[in-house]
Amino acid sequence: MGRRPARLVCGLLLQLAFGSSAIAQEAPADVVAGEQAGPAAATAQDATPVNEGTRLAAIAAEQARKAGESTLYVPSTPERWVSAIRRELLTGPSGFYPYFASVYSGGGFTLGAGYRRFYGDRTHWDLKGLYSAKDYKLVELSTDSWERARGRIDAHARFGWRDATQVAYHGLGMTTPSDHAQFRLKQTYLGGDMQIRPGAFTVLGLGMTYDDYRLESGAGSEPSIEEMFTSATAPGLGDSPTYIHTSLSGGIDWRPSPGYARRGGLYQVTYHRYHDVDQTYSFDRIDGEVVQHLPILRETWVVSLHGLVQTTLDDRDVVPYFLMPSLGSGSTLRGYSSGRFRDRHSLLLSGELRWTPNRTALDMALFYDMGKVASDWDGLSLNGLKSDVGIGVRLHGPLATPLRVELAYGREGLHLVFASGAAF
Repeated sequence: MGRRPARLVCGLLLQLAFGSSAIAQEAPADVVAGEQAGPAAATAQDATPVNEGTRLAAIAAEQARKAGESTLYVPSTPERWVSAIRRELLTGPSGFYPYFASVYSGGGFTLGAGYRRFYGDRTHWDLKGLYSAKDYKLVELSTDSWERARGRIDAHARFGWRDATQVAYHGLGMTTPSDHAQFRLKQTYLGGDMQIRPGAFTVLGLGMTYDDYRLESGAGSEPSIEEMFTSATAPGLGDSPTYIHTSLSGGIDWRPSPGYARRGGLYQVTYHRYHDVDQTYSFDRIDGEVVQHLPILRETWVVSLHGLVQTTLDDRDVVPYFLMPSLGSGSTLRGYSSGRFRDRHSLLLSGELRWTPNRTALDMALFYDMGKVASDWDGLSLNGLKSDVGIGVRLHGPLATPLRVELAYGREGLHLVFASGAAF
């Protein structure tokens, strides 16, 4: 056999062994290159594509194996519930939404709804209504504008009407009996307020509201207030004052948000002026408040502390019974009924150990509250404090707490709390 037939036979054998694509590109030069390097050189040139193909095939096989081992994550039923509730309460800034709040302290379980519509950048109007198990009612129209003036000013205005049909009144001081009378409070209000942040943590507040109160006999099954008390034991009984209520506050606040925080603190003093348009029941009050959140383990756990003092400035001023500082509710002494203790001065101390099982939607907390009221400033000592202990669950977003459910125990039994907004 001649040299040319021999080369053709070798080329055919290589094509059958390594595939037609590897040889086809080299076939035109094979006739010339074969005389210079022989069959061994051609075999060496074809080895590179074969090894590269083998390596790519191995990588593809490994990726396929890993893909087969991995499974798509499926959220659990509690996670799906939390996500759904959070979506309904905290997202969808425009349109209808469920609304959880209190008409007035002690109104019982409350349901409501609102309609919100944005008409500017971070500015909206809001119409909402509430109805409680005790026939308490609230209708409010408001407008809010956030982070104006380069994020330094929040402004709010509101007009509303509320009707609290059976507000409890036990009398004045810490030794009042658990039995109580009731009164009905109707309030029409119009006003606004503004929060200003001139510095990194400095906060100032300004507010003015026109409050028209109408006090009537209680609508519940308990005796009405005029049947058990007089103007000496219930100051202002029988009158319905109208106030221009102004407030001025200042302090430092480095919490991410007043509505929900796992770190930071608030140290603030607020001055209130209640000017009675009839010049009968005008008075001044100062509130001092401290909030401190201490995160643990990257905010998985948080120790939260709260202190609040409210004091009437002039002992000669007559403060109506329904506007006196009080303790007992979902935001003060949670183990006691709303308005359980009333007087001219009050002291509240609270502590919580919070756990965050879901950073985007759910908190849980163990809490302990202590407090007292007194007829004079010197009576606000740490002796004779009432206390309670409890556990709570909170649905929250990054900036707000739309729903809080807590079970608290004090000396007068268990109390179930449904509230909106942070405990503090």
